[in-house]
Amino acid sequence: MPQMNRDQRNAAWQAANQWRARAAQTQPTGLMGSIKLLLTWLAFGALMIVGVVLVLFFLLIGWAMMPFVRHKMKKRMEQMRADNAQDVGGGYAYSDTSTSQHDAIEGSYEVKDDHHRS
Repeated sequence: MPQMNRDQRNAAWQAANQWRARAAQTQPTGLMGSIKLLLTWLAFGALMIVGVVLVLFFLLIGWAMMPFVRHKMKKRMEQMRADNAQDVGGGYAYSDTSTSQHDAIEGSYEVKDDHHRS
C-alpha cells in the first residue's frame, strides 16, 4: 500500500481543503472587490460598536434603578409583614381617641359584696 498523505486519509482534512480552495476563489479581485470587502468590515464593526454601546447603556440603567427597586421591595415587604402581624395585646386594637378611664372589656362579670360574706 503506498504511503498516503494525511490530507487524503482524513475526511475532515479533505473538507477543510475544499473550503480553503473555495475561499481562495471567492476572494475579491480588483478595486471594486476591495471596496466591497472594506465596506462589509466597516458595517460589521459599526454594528458591533452599536451593540456594545446598547449593552453598556442598559447595564448602566439597570444599575441606576437598583436602589429604587430595592426601596420599593423593602416597602412592600414591610407592608406584607404589617398585614400578617398578629396583635400582641390579645386582639384588641386601642386608639388614643377612643380610650378613656371608663372603658371596660366586654364579657360577663359579677361584683361581689364583702357585706354578704359575714
